[in-house]
Amino acid sequence: MASTRDPLERHAELDRRLVAAVKGIRLLGALSWPAAAQERFLADWRRGTTRLPEIHYPRADHAPVREALDAIHAEADPQHPVGEYLRRSAVAWRHATDLLDAAGTPALTEHSIRLFGRPGHRVPGSELTNVDAAHHFIALAGELDGELAANAADYCIPADVLRDDLQQQLDAFFGTGMVRVEIDDSLIAKAAAGAKRIRLRSATCFSEFDRNQLLEHEAYVHTLTALNGRRQPNLASLGLNSPRITATQEGLAVFAELMTGSLDIERVKRISLRILAIDKALAGADFIEVFRFFLDAGQSETDSFASAQRVYRGSPLTGGAAFTKDTVYLHGLLSVHTFFRWALRNRRLDLCRNLFAGKMSLHDVVSLDAEFASGYIAAPTWLPRWVRQANGLAAMLAFSLFANRIRLDHIQAEDLVLSL
Repeated sequence: MASTRDPLERHAELDRRLVAAVKGIRLLGALSWPAAAQERFLADWRRGTTRLPEIHYPRADHAPVREALDAIHAEADPQHPVGEYLRRSAVAWRHATDLLDAAGTPALTEHSIRLFGRPGHRVPGSELTNVDAAHHFIALAGELDGELAANAADYCIPADVLRDDLQQQLDAFFGTGMVRVEIDDSLIAKAAAGAKRIRLRSATCFSEFDRNQLLEHEAYVHTLTALNGRRQPNLASLGLNSPRITATQEGLAVFAELMTGSLDIERVKRISLRILAIDKALAGADFIEVFRFFLDAGQSETDSFASAQRVYRGSPLTGGAAFTKDTVYLHGLLSVHTFFRWALRNRRLDLCRNLFAGKMSLHDVVSLDAEFASGYIAAPTWLPRWVRQANGLAAMLAFSLFANRIRLDHIQAEDLVLSL
């Protein structure tokens, strides 16, 4: 009887089962460290004592979740675009449960690499690796350090002032009260975003770049895609942070910073340093060595701890293992940048807009094109301003397409002078 039902209706039911099955799974939340761990470590460090933090992770029985996901995977039609989407999602969530079960052990690394890749993986369309890209950006930032330091702002925005500013901006964009901005005393990262709430770390100095990055990256990508996904009439899973969409989501968010002039070279350096730190951890460096690596790179003690804990979330702190999620930032940025340029060249900027309709990968937005066209997947309710301004987006991408054909290693300074 079920085989005679409309495939879209049947897959919508499977999607509802998927959402119910993974309810309560918070991958990053389960691996997060308490603020007290940072306080103890830094207090010991300042007294001249070096000791690895002690982190304990919650345990849960994921067997029922895996059973439900396996059933969804078996029932979804691999030949149908929505069925294929559900099968890929079910596999990713199953890997996420395997990762959570392995928290605190070296086995976590294998599951993390399966979900997020590793530093040695190649960047799209190139023989270069994520590590190569990281070295490039760190070296460039180093060459510019002196010049940029002279132009750096000498003021900071307190967390409570930034909270009020962001709240005003988000009320105007999403509607009053749709998204709350809060200060969180327990947050190790500078900020964290969900569908209905953006949290800021207390007692933290934020720069103007931080402010703009929070708006463009956290609010107008992560929060926006979550809210759009929650409004989907048939595929509610598009409102979930499936681990399989992490590279696209983070790449899209950093690309948004780039397109709006909110991405500074120091942020690119921070992202790149995390890739090298993951590589060091996989090669055997322990938490303290990676903490020192960030210190030597110019980060403060607080920021160095926050950066190092990102590398070791869920993994042993003694070296040889790592949580590799931060590998996706550069890889995702380069993939999304390439996708947008491809979409312009093929007259498919509509795919770029559809990418904001929920939490999806680049693969999803292409494979589900017919479902967007039919209205089965709803167009995004909210779009970032830079995406809505299609003429400006097209101009920037068109310029990028042509400029990429110019080989800088073939140009001398006098060539530029004589050409003007």
